[in-house]
Amino acid sequence: MYFLGFDVGSSSVKACLLAANTGQVVASAFFPETEMPMDAPQPGFAEQQPEQWWANACRASKAVMQQSGIAPEEVRAIGISYQMHGLVVVDDEMNVLRPSIIWCDSRAVEVGNAALEAMGPEVVLPHLLNSPGNFTASKLAWVKQNEPAIYAKVHKFMLPGDYLAARMTDEVATTPSGLSEGIFWDFLDEQPAGFLLDYFGFEADLLPQVFPTFGDQGQLTRPAAEALGLAEGTPVTYRAGDQPNNAFSLNVLEPGEVAATAGTSGVVYGVSDQSKYDAESRVNTFLHVNHKLGTPRYGVLLCVNGTGIVNSWLRNNVLDRRVSYPEMNDLAAQAPIGSDGLLCLPFGNGAERMLCNRDPGATFQGLQFNRHGLSHLIRASQEGIVFALYYGMQVMENLGVSLKNIRAGEANMFLSPIFRETFASISGATVELYNTDGAQGAARGAGMGLGHYKNREEAFVGLTATHTIEPDAAKGEEYREAYGRWKEAMGN
Repeated sequence: MYFLGFDVGSSSVKACLLAANTGQVVASAFFPETEMPMDAPQPGFAEQQPEQWWANACRASKAVMQQSGIAPEEVRAIGISYQMHGLVVVDDEMNVLRPSIIWCDSRAVEVGNAALEAMGPEVVLPHLLNSPGNFTASKLAWVKQNEPAIYAKVHKFMLPGDYLAARMTDEVATTPSGLSEGIFWDFLDEQPAGFLLDYFGFEADLLPQVFPTFGDQGQLTRPAAEALGLAEGTPVTYRAGDQPNNAFSLNVLEPGEVAATAGTSGVVYGVSDQSKYDAESRVNTFLHVNHKLGTPRYGVLLCVNGTGIVNSWLRNNVLDRRVSYPEMNDLAAQAPIGSDGLLCLPFGNGAERMLCNRDPGATFQGLQFNRHGLSHLIRASQEGIVFALYYGMQVMENLGVSLKNIRAGEANMFLSPIFRETFASISGATVELYNTDGAQGAARGAGMGLGHYKNREEAFVGLTATHTIEPDAAKGEEYREAYGRWKEAMGN
């Protein structure tokens, strides 16, 4: 018996085949091998074609099936993880009406700000725990206001993972957690937020049907099964946004447990049983994957858009791809803590919620041509990313999230010794790295949704820590001095 997990990112779609009883990865693949295109038709816009997610999911699925050599019938359930906050709109024949407005698109900031002001923070924040900001609901309102001919054809809106599931099952559906990440969920009434629909003028039937995060969410149709190389009737039994799923993949499910990731964007995600909110929505609260009435579980999420993308921008544009990422990490280690006064503000990937939806762009400050070289530039970038995360982590601590132990997958920026040393030493947190990723988490979620795993102990067999990074008190002082200079550069 095997479970298949998909992770729909903004760079690629990854598939992972997991052996049900051992929790071991049998095969994995991602497509495309170069990054998926991201279109920016205007400054601040970011769009992708949903059809490319489906095409790459099919390629990845066939690749893992070929690698493993197992029969399609041996895959018993499918799980899906996906990039959060995106908008997909389809007509009544499931045709995509426009490119997806994805997570780092900034166009709907003013729409969300106007909604907060008109409805009033005293109403919005207790019910939604967030400002409508730049989330999915505001993106749909932007389409309604700016593309009325398209909006008139909209039969349903979906999140990116909902679209992938719909291609698999012909079921247009979402989850409570998904509605909460789109800012469609009323946390006080535990149902879709009718007052928000009324304010934006959204018809209630635009909402997809709502399935539990774990459980039967539809079965593969014959055309979908043929496209994926799987068996008709295989159930989809789990879906979650990438950050709740990343926490799940790290066995972060209970209050006080914290997960982090540092891919294109960087996230720190803490689980709480308290429905608290930041009055400025610099960090955001969503339903976690295991939220239930009577046993609430909320995910408090800090996101910095410009994380791994800073590293890749340097490699692609400054280093012309002549240097590998491991070689970049070696170069960073040649510069001292604080990068000899060179500072990086890594905010160049759209409006930052942590900065109240401002989009200041990325900057390097203090560059001295006679003192600084590539090693300083790379280290300043990695330190700047950590400083930005730490800046937001202090907001999380004010909401009662403990950040003394943090789990992360051994991937992306956490592969850099400088990055993880900086992260642990300035925050004072012990960082545990694990042999997992989002696609593995989705596969484990599929097993839980099928009912094969009865509890978290069974679901996370095979998950092991690979490294533990303890904070260095002496270096922590040096990093905090550098952070103080960084905050001054931020205007604080």
